[in-house]
Amino acid sequence: MNRLKTKYLGFELDSPLVPSASPLSRDVDTVKRLEDAGAPAIVMYSLFEEEIHHEDAELEHYLTNGSHSYAEAMSYFPEPVETLEGAEKYITQIQLLKKAVEIPVIASLNGVSVSGWMQYAKKIEDAGADALELNVYYIPTDQSMSGTDVKNLYVECLQEVKKHCRIPVAMKISPYFSALPSFAKRLQDEGADGLVMFNRFYQPDIDLEKLEVSTRINLSTSDHIRLPLRWIAVLRGQLQLSLGASSGVHTAKDVLKLTMAGADVTMMATALLQNGPKHLKKIRKKLIEWMDENEYESLEQMRGSMSMQNVSDMGAFMRGNYIKMLREFKVHA
Repeated sequence: MNRLKTKYLGFELDSPLVPSASPLSRDVDTVKRLEDAGAPAIVMYSLFEEEIHHEDAELEHYLTNGSHSYAEAMSYFPEPVETLEGAEKYITQIQLLKKAVEIPVIASLNGVSVSGWMQYAKKIEDAGADALELNVYYIPTDQSMSGTDVKNLYVECLQEVKKHCRIPVAMKISPYFSALPSFAKRLQDEGADGLVMFNRFYQPDIDLEKLEVSTRINLSTSDHIRLPLRWIAVLRGQLQLSLGASSGVHTAKDVLKLTMAGADVTMMATALLQNGPKHLKKIRKKLIEWMDENEYESLEQMRGSMSMQNVSDMGAFMRGNYIKMLREFKVHA
């Protein structure tokens, strides 16, 4: 019996240890090493809307009123003269990966507007991608734009993609939504097959020497799992779609905690960038050891066991936990 098996986006996977979108998938040999180390699927690096329609008028409107930070390092962006080549390279990379590995290849589209670029989802499907992760990365700064407008933007992007392709689609979202369970339910009703939580917004900084806004990537730590852990625990049992945890997955303990909260897969990038594909084998080994020590037959047995619906104190995921922490906090002289 495969004790680590799970199901995500309709795929039966050997484990929940899925490499998330990162530069690792730019190299075919690295992806093969990840497969050999036990990766049950791979999420490709993102194809950005800017790489397809950098002069699109609608995109210019959104970016003028939005953020100048992006979900992956700026150093991975091609120069504008390489725009079309970059998009075509992405399609070619899908085809190369499908020939090289047997695990599901999940493509990633990253953008902010609803326009013709969404039709690229069909090209991705035709290239052989098994599924698509849609990362709508948008920071609203226009005071005339309401919360409903922002949610509608996400939904419209999902609807547009579902018009053009039949492969499973997962929505990767940020945690900054009011009434997140309601929004998640709406995404499910509009056809999302999975929900990936969360996209970490990379925050700008100010360079005091150059007196300019600077960008830098702060890699995740295990502490970052707390945010997805809470919301996965809240949503588990309320939704029928797949739940993917992203941000801060570094160790076997991180995987166990997120699985108990209700995650179907636990995606990682930083840990693999720092330690290489072999890190997957280490985590698998630690998972089995912990399960043996604590008499768990499978991850499925523990999945959702610590979700909000299954814990004795539901307040631990709400205000009750906040009040408890404040009361127990001690100031050291």
